[in-house]
Amino acid sequence: MIVLMVTINIKPEHKEAFMEEMMGDAIGSNRDEPGCLRFDVVQDNENPNQIHLYEVYTDEAALEAHRQAPHYLKWRDAVADWRDGEAIRRVGTNVYPPDGEWR
Repeated sequence: MIVLMVTINIKPEHKEAFMEEMMGDAIGSNRDEPGCLRFDVVQDNENPNQIHLYEVYTDEAALEAHRQAPHYLKWRDAVADWRDGEAIRRVGTNVYPPDGEWR
């Protein structure tokens, strides 16, 4: 199982449009990707222009399928200039719940 934790800072003037595009990617990931077990979008309480993503994929093939999904490609291209700096991306290994207990 692959866990991604991504932090994205958004330029304030693009926040609303960014979030609309983000919802399309999140909903598509959860609804249309069998290998995506979780795709959460969290807004930071101290900085409303900072978004944290928590994504769980069954394996590398599922992650690669996500990167080729139409909803992801649309999001990626739409928000390219709306970020304030580079995203911070961390990759982890699932510990709990055990891999076999995910949906």
